[in-house]
Amino acid sequence: MVEIKNVVIVGASGSLGEPITKALIDSGKFNVTVIKRPSSKASFPASVKVVPADTTSVESVTAAFQGQDAVVSAVGTEGLQGQNVLIDAAIAAGVKRFLPSEFGSDLANPKVAAFPIFGYKIATQKYLQEAIAAKPGLTYTYVVNGPFLDWGLHRGFLLDTKEGKPKIYDDGKTVFSATTLASVGQAVIGALSHYEETKNRFVYVRDIDISQKRLLEIAQKVAPEKKWEPVSVNTADIEKSSNEAVARGEFTAPVLVGYLFRGIFGEGYGNKWEKDDNALLGITGKTEADVEAILKDVLAGGK
Repeated sequence: MVEIKNVVIVGASGSLGEPITKALIDSGKFNVTVIKRPSSKASFPASVKVVPADTTSVESVTAAFQGQDAVVSAVGTEGLQGQNVLIDAAIAAGVKRFLPSEFGSDLANPKVAAFPIFGYKIATQKYLQEAIAAKPGLTYTYVVNGPFLDWGLHRGFLLDTKEGKPKIYDDGKTVFSATTLASVGQAVIGALSHYEETKNRFVYVRDIDISQKRLLEIAQKVAPEKKWEPVSVNTADIEKSSNEAVARGEFTAPVLVGYLFRGIFGEGYGNKWEKDDNALLGITGKTEADVEAILKDVLAGGK
């Protein structure tokens, strides 16, 4: 039986990488190594090994990956197109498991996978699977967790509570699966701890299934004194606008994020998981009381 003991993470200082790294360390199951770009000013706990590497060089990354059983890529948007280097290096170094920077929408759904915002992720999947087919040895796991629940509320992405005028998409009734950053970290631990069961497939995790309408109701309960004036928005209109912009060659963040709103809040995009791997991966889930606690923190000005 294959055991994953040595784990290296790329993108460890980011919004997602940090909680994943913390989860890996706190589990006590792995020897954790962090890849640090020479230009990075990030600092890491004393318990992790920090290895500098040029993530644009297969040779440099291969050297950094020596002796590693698994690679977790938590690179942000700017690093998505560079994951082929990580894949080539993982194969060259004899790594057993690669987790690309998926961590979001269900790209097994063809309607979602067709959105331009996911172009780099789909290209990475294709490259990874073809590379493995050509030279077997490396395996993969794609972690699908929907939008980040806590991050999404703190950033006003799932419900903008700051001005009291949240955009409510398509009447707010669409139920979607969402996961906290800590639970995404636990999902990574679960995937690495169950090598065979998570080999070469998508795994689905969620803390809760909830709608924007319900989020707004909870926010109103938490802050009844606040003046709430929700603004109705149609995701089909957003998609149309984004398509027109992309056709003009405009690949700006607001244009691409429009596809996220369509994929999360629009009806018919598989936004709520039909099944999940929570039990296998050790995800216990959250309740509406947990959501209320997050919103209390958000409305109190927490970060």
